[in-house]
Amino acid sequence: MTGFIAILTETLPAGLLPEISQGLGVSQVMAGQLVSIYALGSLLAAIPLTVLTSGWRRKKVLLLAVGTFLLFNTITTVSANYWLTLTARFMSGVAAGLAWGILAGYARRLVPAELQGRALAVAMVGIPIALSLGTPAGSWLGSLMGWRVSFGLMAALAVILFIWTLIAVPDLPGQQPDRRLPVRKVLLIPGVLPVLAVIFLWMTAHNILYTFIGPFLELSGLTAQVGLILLIFGVAALVGIWITGTLVDRYLRNLVLLSLMALAAVSLVLAAGMREQIVVFLAVIVWGWSFGGASTQMQTAAADAAVDNVDVVQAMVTTAWNLAIASGGVVGGLLLNSVGAVSFPWALMALMAMAFGIAYFGKQHAFRPGARGQRP
Repeated sequence: MTGFIAILTETLPAGLLPEISQGLGVSQVMAGQLVSIYALGSLLAAIPLTVLTSGWRRKKVLLLAVGTFLLFNTITTVSANYWLTLTARFMSGVAAGLAWGILAGYARRLVPAELQGRALAVAMVGIPIALSLGTPAGSWLGSLMGWRVSFGLMAALAVILFIWTLIAVPDLPGQQPDRRLPVRKVLLIPGVLPVLAVIFLWMTAHNILYTFIGPFLELSGLTAQVGLILLIFGVAALVGIWITGTLVDRYLRNLVLLSLMALAAVSLVLAAGMREQIVVFLAVIVWGWSFGGASTQMQTAAADAAVDNVDVVQAMVTTAWNLAIASGGVVGGLLLNSVGAVSFPWALMALMAMAFGIAYFGKQHAFRPGARGQRP
């Protein structure tokens, strides 16, 4: 539920730009910055706040993140001033950065080693649910009843989550001072950099196509079907996360390599048949499936490499992920303006080839074979 709130808080403005711009008296371009400033807050806060709170009890940190969502989503709901809203969005992004830094390590520590991958999959299931169902539903509700209603519901969900966490979630101690490493040394732990590199390449490729899916669908005459395409993508992603949750503790390496190969295959198929509607629909299904398990697979690999520094490495994962979102937008925009959407599959193919190479040769530390909990 924390992940669901974080993702939905981030993406809601994208589906409500006309309503928000009218309500705050600004252009749609300015309203669009409510998404960008959220990502910036998450990007800047993830590592510093995770390091700062690494010694705190885990429940206290989670409640702080949820409480921050509650406060600033409430401010966003009632604010009539653009700059106050922009500040509230930045602070919501800060809450997300803190949340992503703690969720993976917290979930893993609640279960035995052989179930840690599955626990992470359950904890992360809010991401595809928010992307596939929550954002369209929130946008639809906002268009009917006003954009403030959608953000008010997000604040109400945060109230429920805060109380639920307070009552039901077991508390765990933070990391002991003598076991903490400086960020630079954590980054140099064998396996951490390769995982971060794969995340950056994979998510940059994904976001080139996802961010500019509209222009790409013009090639096949499916512009009017963007909503349907994204729904199919989201449902396929849910299937992907279910498969990953079932198999990740035994076959992490195989799942990562298969997912990377799947997106590479999608890029190849789209390069050949991007103007054929049936090809696009089939490619979206495979693309959604391969993306669905990405978060769990990458966070599990990062946590395995991190050993006793899971929270700091997960904050690095959050940073790499947000950099990739920005990179996908920039690279995709440059390609669209200079060459056109026909170039997207080729860009994806190049990025996925590099990601697959890093994952394939990262056998010793980053993407190790064998069942988790039974490795030496």
